[in-house]
Amino acid sequence: MATRLNRRRFLQGTVFASSTGAALSFEERALLAGAGESAEPATPADPGLPTGKIGNLSVTRLICGGNLFSGFAHSRDLIYVSTLLKQYFTDAKTMETLSLCESRGINTAILRVDDQIIRILTNYRKQTGSRIQWIAQAKLPEKDPTADIKRAVDNGAVGVFVHGGVADEMVKTGRIDAIGKAVETIKSNRVVGGVAGHTLEVPVACEKAGLGVDFYMKTFNSKSYWSAGPMPRNDSVFEETPKETIEFMARVKKPWIAYKILGAGAIPPREGFEYAFRNGADFICVGMFDFQVAEDVEIASAAVAGARTRSRAWCA
Repeated sequence: MATRLNRRRFLQGTVFASSTGAALSFEERALLAGAGESAEPATPADPGLPTGKIGNLSVTRLICGGNLFSGFAHSRDLIYVSTLLKQYFTDAKTMETLSLCESRGINTAILRVDDQIIRILTNYRKQTGSRIQWIAQAKLPEKDPTADIKRAVDNGAVGVFVHGGVADEMVKTGRIDAIGKAVETIKSNRVVGGVAGHTLEVPVACEKAGLGVDFYMKTFNSKSYWSAGPMPRNDSVFEETPKETIEFMARVKKPWIAYKILGAGAIPPREGFEYAFRNGADFICVGMFDFQVAEDVEIASAAVAGARTRSRAWCA
């Protein structure tokens, strides 16, 4: 309680400072916005977190993203953030976070294909008997484009998709056939196959080519935050055309997992989740710290319920 009171005194002092002419920082405003939150622990969420279908999989509308576990942070010009994440997300902390996700009803995680993730998932399953579904992010290395796909399937992935950065480059250089071959390889292994993209050109090209993808991942947010562009400005701009994304995806009758929906932590979850679901996303992939899981589940459940009158029909 003392910590809570000290925090309130700090915020009260901040308000006084602002009234005397001192400007509030972004972080101070964020703290001030949460000053009235309860000091009591969050109550368990409804275990019935909404789900949808991708192929034969039942997937929760909120999916746990894995960039934070692997130390990947789109941190603008803050050079220490990735190192901080790697220090925070030890194997034990990563497993604890996955366990919290499952206890709150999240049944799927999107994770990389590398030694760290495979080691953690293997140990986590052995220790807990977890049945969390792994959808794997696969790169297509030139030496063996199928290597990540095979490794993911061999280690229990239920789905694989082509990495967004890889697909961006392949579409840009006219190699849509290579994406098609990757999707064929994925589906030949009897798991769901998808394609991700940061640019709208990726799903546009895949649809035009008639690739038999089971789902798309497309970055999506309102672009209504201070560092939102243009793209070369920083490393946290991943939706340059939100209006065009809404319009195009409204015509696509395949499941859509929206990601980068919070602009690398610049958009509050309540705002970002609501925007994504209301404007057509079937699922959202969100990287979460352990202390964010419970609230994110509650916000996601409310956002899905509030999006029942959206213009794009649920495609999953």
